Amino acid sequence: MTTSDLEKAKIAFSNFNQLSGLELMNKLMREGDQSPMAETMGLKIISVADGEVKVSAMPLPKFYNPMMRIHGGFTATLIDNCMGSAVLTKLAAATGVGTVVLNVNYIRKIDVGTGEIIATGTVLHAGRTMLTAEAKVTDKAGKLYAHGTGTFLVYPKET
Repeated sequence: MTTSDLEKAKIAFSNFNQLSGLELMNKLMREGDQSPMAETMGLKIISVADGEVKVSAMPLPKFYNPMMRIHGGFTATLIDNCMGSAVLTKLAAATGVGTVVLNVNYIRKIDVGTGEIIATGTVLHAGRTMLTAEAKVTDKAGKLYAHGTGTFLVYPKET
């Protein structure tokens, strides 16, 4: 991470410990702040609700694998991002979350012709220390391209 990326992340998440996860996700959506990874991938938060977050992305040639399709890691990261964001909406201030299990199912290829894709992450179970979520990646018409599930561990946020 370059110094400018580190500084951007520090500014975007400067009040990370003071806001609940739902408040933080709404702030990020309103203000367009995002992590350097989300910025690199061109992710945009398009809606936030308690237990659900929608994120859009545009498949670009820079994300192609040698078979001229969007790399599976791009899709997996998109799924992890929207599920983790949905899980975050269930957490109080001064708590964080980390992915401990990520399962991805690829249904059909994604390429630049697919157009904008939308990942919807939904919390399935919100326990005290573990949460589970699912995500679906569709095109704007609702055609399914990938889906996944994840398990997330709650931990105290670092100051």
